[in-house]
Amino acid sequence: MWKKLIIIALIANIAMTASCVTAADKKTPKEEQADTYEMLNLFGDIMERTKVSYVEEVSDQKLIEAAINGMLSSLDPHSSFLDAKSFQYLNEQTQGKFGGLGIEVTMENGVVKVVSPIDDTPAFKAGLKPGDYIISLDGTTVVGMSLSEAVDKMRGKVGTKIKLTIRRGTQKTFDVTLKREEIKIQSVKSEIKADDVAYIRISSFSEEVDKNIKDALAKMQKDTKNQIKGVVLDVRNNPGGLLDQAVAIADLFLNEGEIVSTRSRNEEDTIKYNATKGDIINGLPIVVLINDGSASASEIVAGALQDHKRAIVMGQKSFGKGSVQSVIPFSKYGAIRLTTARYYTPSGRSIQAKGIEPDIEVKPAKIEEYDLDGFTISEAELKNALKNDNNDKTDNDKQSAKDTENSQDDDMKNDYQLLRAVDTIKALNIYNNK
Repeated sequence: MWKKLIIIALIANIAMTASCVTAADKKTPKEEQADTYEMLNLFGDIMERTKVSYVEEVSDQKLIEAAINGMLSSLDPHSSFLDAKSFQYLNEQTQGKFGGLGIEVTMENGVVKVVSPIDDTPAFKAGLKPGDYIISLDGTTVVGMSLSEAVDKMRGKVGTKIKLTIRRGTQKTFDVTLKREEIKIQSVKSEIKADDVAYIRISSFSEEVDKNIKDALAKMQKDTKNQIKGVVLDVRNNPGGLLDQAVAIADLFLNEGEIVSTRSRNEEDTIKYNATKGDIINGLPIVVLINDGSASASEIVAGALQDHKRAIVMGQKSFGKGSVQSVIPFSKYGAIRLTTARYYTPSGRSIQAKGIEPDIEVKPAKIEEYDLDGFTISEAELKNALKNDNNDKTDNDKQSAKDTENSQDDDMKNDYQLLRAVDTIKALNIYNNK
């Protein structure tokens, strides 16, 4: 009994001591404020010493902008300072027109990482891929550069060239020389595949993409006399863009329910975006194609349609950018891009650093026909085989349709993921109409 009382007393004493230490260590708001002032004084002293003692003359503006950018970029790869020129570039990009190489990048482990090349741009034509690392620009290493500095260096006068040194996986580093162009993004491309499948390629979520998709679907329905069997939404290598466009595009295919929610530090600032009534294709099957270059807004669309069981997501795991950046202008000095929230799919999933897992994983592949060297035989080739009693016209019509379909399949042989998506749409349509 005495031993138990001694142990209880010791535990109580330890707990009391711990609480005293905690209380002693905890700083009051006044003390914290004093520490902040001391650190700001330290910053001023270091800046002054740098101006006086650095080997070359440096302006106050350069030092302060670098300090601000260092503060923001230390938080996460997507927060940064945008000077007036960079801010103008960002505005042009969201409007679908800008100059440069046509590449979306982020910073990882001190080097520039390719998120995605944009369709039909110098970076795309040169064969840059999601996950490539850019380790030097015109022979200058990117280590030590901020992301905005590296991006500024990649921009330049239209027609001028820049040499990028690329590291891809375990391959030996190699150089790619790109010529800068004025980048005009055609965010939406559409085409009929296999006679009756609407294929919509979204390369970025810039302004009015939702309107462009509506127009494209209306045209394809008209061209096929309303015989569309389903839709393939292709957001592979789509680095994202405007949040409101991602919401609007998901809303095109949903009748109700949450599309995405954004949650910041304060619970009361949570914003939920919900679908409005009306499915533009009236329940026809959808396949969303994603890969490791599908990021941000692409993942919002894929996650919303996947959670609502409205689409089959096919391809490879997406990039995993689940954060929201707010661009906050500061008068003539430019703006800051600050990560202010995380976004969550309707089921409450955060895809930050995880990505969207496809319902059906399909890796890129090359299709080759297997030649049997003529060692096959059909019923029609057997001696005295009965003839089919259908008329020749029916046979000719079927053969003509098959020839057309084979021609379109030939176009997709170089894109196995797309071929699988189109086949899935056709299979779902057959199943749903039984």
